[in-house]
Amino acid sequence: MMANVRNGAPSAQEDRTVFSVELFISHLLRWGVILSLLIVGIGVLALIASGHTGYDQARLDDLGSLIRYHPGQADFPTTVPEVTKGLARGEPYAIISLGILVLIALPVVRVGVSILVFVVERDWVYVLITAFVLSMLLLSFFLGKAGE
Repeated sequence: MMANVRNGAPSAQEDRTVFSVELFISHLLRWGVILSLLIVGIGVLALIASGHTGYDQARLDDLGSLIRYHPGQADFPTTVPEVTKGLARGEPYAIISLGILVLIALPVVRVGVSILVFVVERDWVYVLITAFVLSMLLLSFFLGKAGE
């Protein structure tokens, strides 16, 4: 943010800009969480209505199968392509997984929006810092998947 030349304090216009950006980001996060909750809720309703998860290893009539870990077998979709395929088939666990993916994506989206805000403000130091943070977030996702 540019500081007022006379006293080093931000101007009233800059204060309003910062407040509106913070308000936008808070709304983005709030609506993202609500969207995630709605998607998970739709998945749970689909699960109850259909009576099956969409995956053979997890059955509603066997509570142990819902919480048991099956090495080498996915009980639910764990990647974006698997979620996409599951959504195309209308699998309840895929719908729930989509809601969780939306929730996981929110902090990354927040950092991306912050970069855009800093570019508009021409605050290049913060653009670089935030771009570095975003690259580390994305790298952690890719390395986490590659490390399996």
